[in-house]
Amino acid sequence: MSANGPFGFDPEDIDRIAREAGDGLRDLFGQVAKGVSKSGAEQQFMSFLSESGFGNSGARAKPSAPTRETAGDTGDGVWAIYTVDEDGSARIDQVYSSELDALRAHKDNLDPQRKVRFLPYGVSVGVLDDSGS
Repeated sequence: MSANGPFGFDPEDIDRIAREAGDGLRDLFGQVAKGVSKSGAEQQFMSFLSESGFGNSGARAKPSAPTRETAGDTGDGVWAIYTVDEDGSARIDQVYSSELDALRAHKDNLDPQRKVRFLPYGVSVGVLDDSGS
């Protein structure tokens, strides 16, 4: 038997093979990313690759710092059914504590100006205004 173990290759060979496979996958994903439109999809795809360890460094990416929960994540707010007037200003019609209740109340809506949205506590109703977009 050789000094490299029963299979005839040493741990450095395995590392080299894995590194070359990672480079090949990175090149393949780079080619796929070029085919993706230049919209935000390419940025999201490349971000996914870098988080998965196939980014430019070749080393596994470090996990990002934990983010703070938002009011929407914790549920600190209400679900509002609101109407946008012709001038773009929003007027709250009804408020619900859960999304399911708000969607049930809104399910038979035929008015395109009437909408449902989560509104965190402490946020002005003015954020619901339609600014022409």
